[in-house]
Amino acid sequence: MTRVDFYVLQAGSRGNRYTLAVRLAEKAWNAGHRILIATDTREDLHHMNRLLWTFRDQNFIPHGILGDADPSLNPVLVTDSTDPADEHDVLINLRAEIPEFFSRFERVAECVDQEQVQLCRDHYRFYQKCGYQLATHKITD
Repeated sequence: MTRVDFYVLQAGSRGNRYTLAVRLAEKAWNAGHRILIATDTREDLHHMNRLLWTFRDQNFIPHGILGDADPSLNPVLVTDSTDPADEHDVLINLRAEIPEFFSRFERVAECVDQEQVQLCRDHYRFYQKCGYQLATHKITD
């Protein structure tokens, strides 16, 4: 069954939910996972793509846009609406809605900043009602 983790940036933390998503993607990739980052809009998708290119000067996270990039060469994929097909390892959700395909993933990470708290409470209640294993991580740095 899918495990769902909420990563909540505390007030005063550096960055926002997009930079948090990059940090999580980097950590998961370093641990050998495949990652799909789901965004709401094309603008958000391109923002995530830029962040993945520029996040660290000395480190590169191999990534691409789902549907354009070769999945065999890119363990991190970003999408705004394309069905993830064979992806099923780690989903980082930046969408306002829970993606219909979330349950095919082993893990789901919900990135929450102070602007998204209420929305993510709704997500939490949905997952909880459906019986998914939930964990919350407060991010203070």
